[in-house]
Amino acid sequence: MIGALIGIIITLIIVGVVYWAITQLLPLIPLPEPFARIVHVLMIVLLVIVVLWVILKLLGVAGVGVPFRVEVPSRAPATLSAQATGYLQGLLT
Repeated sequence: MIGALIGIIITLIIVGVVYWAITQLLPLIPLPEPFARIVHVLMIVLLVIVVLWVILKLLGVAGVGVPFRVEVPSRAPATLSAQATGYLQGLLT
């Protein structure tokens, strides 16, 4: 549980630094007002989604019950690569 809290704090620090850097660099790009506002809002939404995803993953690893878990089947990359290989073999013959 302590590891999950440390991970959450480090994630928040990293995301905060990224947000600060982007807000400092964004005015240097000459964009009209509606587009600059849209980019700013999309950046905030993306950072919030990343923070929530990392926090849910860390709490799931720590054993805390989360409303939903993002799980990837362990054989997914092997299945996808086998399908791609079969498709490529069909094209080559």
